[in-house]
Amino acid sequence: MVTEGRVFSGKRILLTGHTGFKGSWLAEWLLSLGAEVHGLSLPPDPGALFDQLGLAPRMEHRLGDVRDEAAVAACVRDVQPDFVFHLAAQALVRRSYVDPLETFTTNVTGTAQVLAALRSLTKPCAVVIVTSDKCYANHEAGRLYREGDALGGRDPYSASKAAAELVTASWRDSFFSVDKIIAGLVPPVGISTARAGNVIGGGDWALDRIVPDSLRALAAQQPIRVRNPAAIRPWQHVLEPLGGYLRLAEEIYAALLGRSAARLGEVCGAFNFGPAPADHRTVRDLVGEILKHAPGAWADAADASAPHEAKLLHLATDKARAVLGWAPRWGFETAVAHTIAWYQAPATGAGAFTQRQIQAFAQISPA
Repeated sequence: MVTEGRVFSGKRILLTGHTGFKGSWLAEWLLSLGAEVHGLSLPPDPGALFDQLGLAPRMEHRLGDVRDEAAVAACVRDVQPDFVFHLAAQALVRRSYVDPLETFTTNVTGTAQVLAALRSLTKPCAVVIVTSDKCYANHEAGRLYREGDALGGRDPYSASKAAAELVTASWRDSFFSVDKIIAGLVPPVGISTARAGNVIGGGDWALDRIVPDSLRALAAQQPIRVRNPAAIRPWQHVLEPLGGYLRLAEEIYAALLGRSAARLGEVCGAFNFGPAPADHRTVRDLVGEILKHAPGAWADAADASAPHEAKLLHLATDKARAVLGWAPRWGFETAVAHTIAWYQAPATGAGAFTQRQIQAFAQISPA
């Protein structure tokens, strides 16, 4: 189980995007499990969680761009990873309208560069490619999207994540198919993709994301400006999908070591990680919950001329439950409470507070 994490102890982990919000949380968690963490990422933004946690001296902190073929190949060659978690991405919908080429080259070409470098491995390696719940062709009809549903995306970010899914599936089928792995014809590299819902949690300082935007507004004693108050999202604490990534990686690795074709076929594919259906809430609900812990006010800032953002998105997670035994642990209210508590804790104790939240989360049984 992920709560024990023994499989990661002493293992070599390659984590791309380790200076980002989710990457920093995952690096901290893996280090607490005794893993040897090697990162490849762009430099952290000023004041980033990566620096708040003091991660640089505790792991191999390698700066580089996943679009750089030579840099990625050298990293994989040097690290010889047992596990790869590919999180490096341009992760903001609104920014994708401003710079669509950066979005596509980072999210699609960058993913392809990581996959290409893995062909040099000769040892078992479990690979989790992180994409997004926004990779689906979302018709906003209120239905739950499942892993076999059509991919798509109206905005550049969503389309780039759908494309990353297609690139990964084609790479797996072409170069790391289960049949070829079992026959010993290709390296024993098992690859899956992970599609997570909207994550919240302490240490997210990005622009155009509702929680950090809300905390900045409240700190300035201004109302929270809410662009899409009625939009429904699958909100979850950042530890929820990260726990899913770890669980998925564990199962891939076990199937590789056991040379089980049937199990590899089950775990090498796409997986959704999202909250329980009752925790798919509106942006208005999220802001209201934030204001229970940090008093203030909010204002409707809807703009009809703003770039398109989906108003409705629901994820089905029954595959992750059935195949991996994964389920969410913190409900909506608990996730918001832990998030705001992180921001309200003394900044000098970010590392210790983050560790306490990881430990508290890991000790809770899945719902």
